[in-house]
Formats: sequence, structure tokens, C-alpha cells
Amino acid sequence: MKKAAEANALKVGAGHSFVIVMKEAFPINVLNSLKLCPEVCSIFCATANPVEVIVAETGLGRGILGVIDGSSPKGVEAEKDKAERKKMLRKFGYKL
Repeated sequence: MKKAAEANALKVGAGHSFVIVMKEAFPINVLNSLKLCPEVCSIFCATANPVEVIVAETGLGRGILGVIDGSSPKGVEAEKDKAERKKMLRKFGYKL
């Protein structure tokens, strides 16, 4: 996991940034702990989806502008879908 995080951080190449790669875990379960860390200013995503990072480069260096997380929506969530999503999030330990 460390090697994957290092490789991804090097691909992004932006200063003052870090990448966390997890296996057999849900990003949502560590998100609040990361938010509480005073050195963390922004979190661009916490996902298991494929991600693309938008990076800008100037004479000073590189910085992350944003993240493309997942694919385009396939429709509008119905009440049944909403209930299933909430059930899944509770299963992961995220309370709504």
C-alpha cells in the first residue's frame, strides 16, 4: 500500500499533498480522523472509484485544482435507491 501511495503521489507531483491507499477498508471510516488533523487543509476525495487529479503547474511548482471522482450519473436516485444507499453507509459504520 505504501508503494502504491508513493507512486500516485509522485505522479501527481504537487507539493504539500499526500495520498493514502487502503485495502479491505472503507475510506469513509477514516475521513473524520483525517479532518481532525490540523495539518490537513483540504480533502479532495475519499473513494474506491477511479480518480483523475487535475493539476496546475506554474513557475513556483504544481498544485491540485480538483479531482474527478467516478463516472457521470446514470439517473436520479429513487426512494428505494436512497434507502439502499443509507443501509450500505450504515454497514460501513457511517452514521446518517
